[in-house]
Amino acid sequence: MQLSVYHSTVYRYAEQASRSTQYIRLAPYASARQRVLDWQLELPAPALTMSDAFDNLTHVLTLDVAHQEIRLVARGRVDVDEVDDGEPVGRLNPMVFLRATPLTEADDELRAFVDPMRRTVVSRPLIGTTDLMNAVLDRMPYTKGITAVHFSAAEAFKAGAGVCQDHSHVFIACCRALGIPARYVSGYVYSTDLEQVASHAWAEAWLMNRWVSFDISNARHAGGAHIKLAIGLDYLDACPVRGVRLGGGDENLSTLAHVKAHQQ
Repeated sequence: MQLSVYHSTVYRYAEQASRSTQYIRLAPYASARQRVLDWQLELPAPALTMSDAFDNLTHVLTLDVAHQEIRLVARGRVDVDEVDDGEPVGRLNPMVFLRATPLTEADDELRAFVDPMRRTVVSRPLIGTTDLMNAVLDRMPYTKGITAVHFSAAEAFKAGAGVCQDHSHVFIACCRALGIPARYVSGYVYSTDLEQVASHAWAEAWLMNRWVSFDISNARHAGGAHIKLAIGLDYLDACPVRGVRLGGGDENLSTLAHVKAHQQ
C-alpha cells in the first residue's frame, strides 16, 4: 500500500525565545517492509542529521537567534507491505529493551494484572502476548482527555483509560514484567475513520527471534496501514519532536497530521 503523509507541528511562544534545540524524528527509515518513495522535511534552518542511540534517523535543529515560532513540516510517500512479518534483530541486543523507565515501570497493580497470563505467554508466546494486548484494551478503553503526556504506565492503568501512548506503555511494562523485551514505536496509521488520529504509537515485543508489532489501541498487529518513524524504551525516546529552549514564556503547540492512500 502506498501512503501519503502530511504532518505539521508549530510551536508558538508568548515571548521571544533566545535559543532552542529540537530533536526531530519525522523521517521514516527504509526497511524490508517499508520503502520510502519520497520524503521532505521543511525546517526553519538547516539541521544536523544523525542516528540516535536506537538508530533512529534524527535531525537536530538549533536556533540561536531570537524567535517566537518554530514550524516543522514533514511530507512524503511510503510503500508499505500489507503484512508485518516481524523485524529481525538490529544492532542493539533485544535484552536492552527489558530495562524499565519511569514511564514503563510496572507497579504492584500492573504485576498482579499480568501475572495470571505468564503461563500462556511462556508456552505460547504469540497467543499469550495477543491475549495481553486485548486484555489491556479491555481494561483501558481508548479515551481522549483522561491522561496527559507525562502519565506513566502505572498512572494510566490506574485511570482505567487512555490513548495509544498509554496503551503502549502499559503493554511494554507488562511484557518486561514477564521477561519479554518490548519497545515503543512512534509513527503514522492510515484509517478510513476520519476520527482516528494519524500520528500514532504502538509497541513491539521480541518473540521467536523477531520484533512482533502490537497496535494495542486498534487490537491488531501493524500492517500496510502503519508507517514506522522511531523506536525507543518509551515515548521520550521515540517521540517525533522533543526539545529545549531558553526563554519564550508560555508555549502553544498545534499539530496536524493526515495519512491518505496514495492514488497511483
